Amino acid sequence: MDKHSQPLLNQLGAYPFERLKKLFANSTPNPALAHIDAGAGEPRLPLPPFVQETLLTNIAGFSKYPATRGNAPLPQAIATWLEQRFGLHHVDAQTQVLTANGTREALFAIAHALVNPISVNKPLVMMPNPMYQIYYGAAITAGAEPYLMPCLAEDDFEPVLESIAPEVWQQTAFIYVCSPSNPTGWIANQAYYSRLLELADQYDFYIVADECYSEIYSQRPPIGLLEVAQQLGRTDYARCLVMNSLSKRSALPGLRSGLIAGDAALIARFAKLRSYTGAATPLPLQHVAAAAWLDERHVQRHLQIYRDSLTAFFDVWGGAAPKGSFFVWLPAEDDEAFAIAAYEQQAITILPGSYLGADDSDGRNAGRGYIRAALVDGIEKAAELAERLKKVRV
Repeated sequence: MDKHSQPLLNQLGAYPFERLKKLFANSTPNPALAHIDAGAGEPRLPLPPFVQETLLTNIAGFSKYPATRGNAPLPQAIATWLEQRFGLHHVDAQTQVLTANGTREALFAIAHALVNPISVNKPLVMMPNPMYQIYYGAAITAGAEPYLMPCLAEDDFEPVLESIAPEVWQQTAFIYVCSPSNPTGWIANQAYYSRLLELADQYDFYIVADECYSEIYSQRPPIGLLEVAQQLGRTDYARCLVMNSLSKRSALPGLRSGLIAGDAALIARFAKLRSYTGAATPLPLQHVAAAAWLDERHVQRHLQIYRDSLTAFFDVWGGAAPKGSFFVWLPAEDDEAFAIAAYEQQAITILPGSYLGADDSDGRNAGRGYIRAALVDGIEKAAELAERLKKVRV
């Protein structure tokens, strides 16, 4: 059966962590060592002090239906944070902000709001390769064709824009940008976003910026898409949507709370879709999220831990830390074999880079030949992780 005649969901392979379970099915971690799980990007830091008190104060909210767009005070807290963090003059909490149950939900569902699958030419959704695999699944299930932009070491892992042909841009519905990048740590600069906005105007497509790791960086805070749009006089943020989350910024992955912000027309379109899917965050959790967006003290504490963890890792491993995110993206000749050896020899779970990529038309996977490890357990564990990885033999 031709892949285009299959049900769309059948065109997706197993999710990376399901593939990892299968890879390790016949392996046993070294019993002499404590297991280090560096596979998933799940921050394991202490809860910010306000979480429990805020949740208990608002516990009665579980007896009420929450609004799909988010209830006060959460949208306003998000708007305030965006203004303060990115120097934005005004973000309208009513028309330019939506709440989300984490960015995974938002990044997946947005394709179903922006793609027209019955257009004359099959629409393209551009994405980096390697990538957060949600982008790929979203494009397929929305009826689009993923267009893979290889992120290579010789380009400092930047998804290069100028190599793309005009006819590809003309067929593009929207593009995913991940900055700071999962998994490579690349960060988009002002020139990159400015050029992308020019192309979006020229070829009539949208930009979806995944900024989940915006608060984890080595030197200066990364610039944001909405920030660049404002600098260019696009104060309505036309064609722009950003996604962010408390999972990484506040080390609250279990809260499942994120944001969608930008172009009011696109927000309205997405809100209509979400009114049908029923993806609304419970009210007590919204209050916790609002408190988190308005508190920077815990964010700065977390940032220092991540910076120190990266320093500790690369003091042992050698080389330079990534510009952003808490992932390390390391070369490994055979990424699957290295992952198995790390598990069996050193009781470490890491993710083969090929599981975060996809094969292009020539069968090349830009993630192959790398492994991704997440530094989410603090400074001492980061140093130990580097020491153990250096002992792995394939």
